Amino acid sequence: MRFFSAAERRARLARRHFLSTPAGSVEAVARGLVAYHSTDPATVHLSANARVPGLRRSDLEHALYAEKSLVRIVGMRRTLWVVPRADVAMIHHSSTRPLIAPERKRTARMVEEGGIADDGAAWIRRSSARTVAALRARGEATAAELTKDVPELGEKLTFFKRDGSILTTMGMVTRMLFLLSTEGKVVRARPKGTWVSGLYRWAPMDLWLDSTVLEPIDPAIARAGLLERWLSAFGPATEIDIAWWTGWTRGSVRAALRDTGAVEVEVDTGPAWVRADDLDPPEGRPRFVRLLPSLDPTTMGWKERGWYLGDHERILFDRNGNAGPTVWVDGRVVGGWAQRRSGEVVWQLTEPVPRVRAAEIEREADALHEWLEGTVVSPRFKGPLHDTLRTSGRRGE
Repeated sequence: MRFFSAAERRARLARRHFLSTPAGSVEAVARGLVAYHSTDPATVHLSANARVPGLRRSDLEHALYAEKSLVRIVGMRRTLWVVPRADVAMIHHSSTRPLIAPERKRTARMVEEGGIADDGAAWIRRSSARTVAALRARGEATAAELTKDVPELGEKLTFFKRDGSILTTMGMVTRMLFLLSTEGKVVRARPKGTWVSGLYRWAPMDLWLDSTVLEPIDPAIARAGLLERWLSAFGPATEIDIAWWTGWTRGSVRAALRDTGAVEVEVDTGPAWVRADDLDPPEGRPRFVRLLPSLDPTTMGWKERGWYLGDHERILFDRNGNAGPTVWVDGRVVGGWAQRRSGEVVWQLTEPVPRVRAAEIEREADALHEWLEGTVVSPRFKGPLHDTLRTSGRRGE
C-alpha cells in the first residue's frame, strides 16, 4: 500500500494550495481549494492575498459582486463559504440540502418556545413567503430594511445561561435569512460597509444569479463530485478528515469514496484516501513562507492536523477547533500573528526556524502591513496566542 510521509504531504500542500506556486486569480484559488472560508469576511480577502500576487481588494469585490463568478453560500457544516458560481449546485445538493429539514424544525421550535407563535411551522411558511416577496420588490435589502417590510421579522429570541441569566438575544430576521439562504432562496450580496463588514445586503438567489444555478443534481452524484474535487487539493485524507470537512455521515463518506474510485493509502496516523490517478510523488520540496488568516482553508483543511500543525493547536486554535492567524514555513505551522492597534503586523514563533526563514517571515509581515493600508482586522476566531501577541508587543521572538 502506498505510504505518504508528512514531508510528502507538506510538499503537495505547498503546490496545490498556491503557497509555493501562486495562483493567477481569485477564481483559480476557489476552484483549486474548492472554497474560501467566509464566516469571517476578512478571511476571504486575506486568503486570496496570500496566494494571488498583486491582488487588489477590488479584484475580489469585482468577482463577488460584479462578475459574480464567486458566490457566498451556506455549505459544508452549516458554514459560510465563497465558492465558484459553477459549483453552487454541487455544493448545495451534496452538503446544504440535508440541512434544510433540521434547520426548519429547529427554527419552528425556537418560534414556539420563544412565545412568538403556537404553530412554528406555519409561522415560518408565512414569514418566508413575505420575506422573499419583500426582497423581490426591493431587489436587494439589508436585514433592517426587510424588518420594516415584514414586521414579524422584528421578533426577538432570548437565550439563557444555565443559571437563568440572559446569554444573548437574536432577531428572527437573522434566523429566517439563514434558513432562507440554506434553502437556496436568498443569497448574501454586497456588504454594507467595508470589506471587513459582515452586514450584508440580501438578494433573491435566482435574481442575483439565474434560475438554473440550483439545477437538480442527484445527491450521491453531487457528493462524489465534491469529494473528487476536494481530494485533488487535500488528499491524502482520512475518513475522519473527510467527514469533518464535509459534515457528511460516515456512511455518505464511504459511499462517495466508492463512487469516486478513490484508493486507500497510508499516512502516519493510519489509512487515508487519494484519487486513483494521484499516487505519484511530488518533485522536490517546495519552499514558502506565508502568513495565513484565521479560518484559512488550508489551516482548516483537515481534522487530523498533526503532520502540519504539530502540538500547537492548543495555542493557535480556539476551543471549538477554529484556527486563528498562523505563520507557515515550508508546509508547517511555526507560529502565529496578529495586529497591534496601530495596524502593525506582529508575529511569534511556536518552534524555532533558521534565521534566514525568520527574515522571510519579517518581510511577509511588512508586506501584509502595507497591503492592509491601516485596516486592523480583528478575527472572530483566534487562539490564546493571538491576544497575548497583540497586547505584548513582541515581534518575531
